[in-house]
Amino acid sequence: MSKANILVVDDYPDNLRTLSFILSERGYRVRKAIHGEMALETIQVELPDLILLDIRMPQMDGYQVCTKLKAEDRTRDIPIIFLSAMNEAADKVKAFAVGGADYM
Repeated sequence: MSKANILVVDDYPDNLRTLSFILSERGYRVRKAIHGEMALETIQVELPDLILLDIRMPQMDGYQVCTKLKAEDRTRDIPIIFLSAMNEAADKVKAFAVGGADYM
């Protein structure tokens, strides 16, 4: 039985490589996107089982990506875990308010 298909979205290539390596080594199928627009395009091709989503990205931040995904019937049930170095309570509250399943 294959493990989950995970989409990792982060504008820092080192973060993408590290997360992808760790998850792939554990048998997960990992796809990567370097910005929000690319994530939305990738998701239309194939729905992931889980999205690991950075908050701070240029043009479209993680909150905006999550809001768009939660507004569509096809993508609203995909769990989204926000990844961020931001540690303010307001950031965490906003992540859950837009539909995030967790925040790390």
